[in-house]
Amino acid sequence: MKKFTFLLCMFYIHGALSQVLLDADGPGNTYELITSVLAPGNNPIEVPDCNHASFGEHIDEAFDNQLNTNVFRFYIHTTPDNDRCTNFDRQRNEIKTYDKSPANLLGTEDETVVYKWKFKLESGFQPSPNFTHLHQLKSVGGSFASMPLYTLTVRKASPDRIELRYAETDTQITLKRTDLAPFIDTWLDVTETIKYGTSGTYALEIKKVNGGDILFTYSNNSIINWRPNADFVRPKWGIYRSLNNAQDLRDEIVSFANFSIEELAPLSVSDSEINHDTFYVATNPVEKIMHLKNVPEKANLIQLFSLDGKKIMDKTIDSESEINFDVSSISNGTYIVVIRGKQLYQSKRIIIFQ
Repeated sequence: MKKFTFLLCMFYIHGALSQVLLDADGPGNTYELITSVLAPGNNPIEVPDCNHASFGEHIDEAFDNQLNTNVFRFYIHTTPDNDRCTNFDRQRNEIKTYDKSPANLLGTEDETVVYKWKFKLESGFQPSPNFTHLHQLKSVGGSFASMPLYTLTVRKASPDRIELRYAETDTQITLKRTDLAPFIDTWLDVTETIKYGTSGTYALEIKKVNGGDILFTYSNNSIINWRPNADFVRPKWGIYRSLNNAQDLRDEIVSFANFSIEELAPLSVSDSEINHDTFYVATNPVEKIMHLKNVPEKANLIQLFSLDGKKIMDKTIDSESEINFDVSSISNGTYIVVIRGKQLYQSKRIIIFQ
């Protein structure tokens, strides 16, 4: 029996920041592993096993030499796979959070959530001209629940393309599209940051794991990310495609790795919350200007690091207790800000979202 991996990290930045990770840990018990993280004791997996039992489970795990770690492989076959033996004009193999999931895996109004994952489309990947979805944020509850809020999809065209789709209510629009070719046969790292609410914000970045080349970015600082009478928003990952043009499709394997859901509650700072021995960030997530307060007098250097340890910023500072830094040129994401001085080292975890 494999050891199931469930990691819930709690950080405090004048508010509660939680992160849940789902990582493949080697062949066997894959469904149990996914369930133990996304919806313990329930069923967060939607697969075509019901009509294709001879193949076995349609999600497994394998070691990937490029990432040097185990990954999830999602299988879909043009026949006889279908949508859970319910819909036969489409097929899906997806994992999700839903109403049986822990509360910190569900997006709620006024929260900021960062979703991260890696994925790979195999060489020769063939999308449908109708739809081939890889990821969705789905609003649950209310009269518009049937329409996803955001969808990352690939589509057969001239040339094939990848698209980011959005629906405020029941009508989808394409926010951005680009040529699919650079996304094929390479591992991709995705960061999606969303503030849920009627005055919401959204950002998506897709870059190559190898080399870090950024292939796709989109951001919007004023977008409606909450629907009337919604209960929550849940993420989905996998492959969900139309069979209306099955002649354009082939059997596919879509690989995923390193799922992360990082939830940041709305933040405010009161005098009673301030530790007067350490600096703090006045507003987090940070938009354009990072306001540092209560900076110790002996501080003389500020540094900003990405979560993988890459130094983003390195600047000298004076002894003022309140310091502002322009971060408008820095990509949206989660960072570590460090204050240094003689016999001084302090750090905070921040989110830049603009």
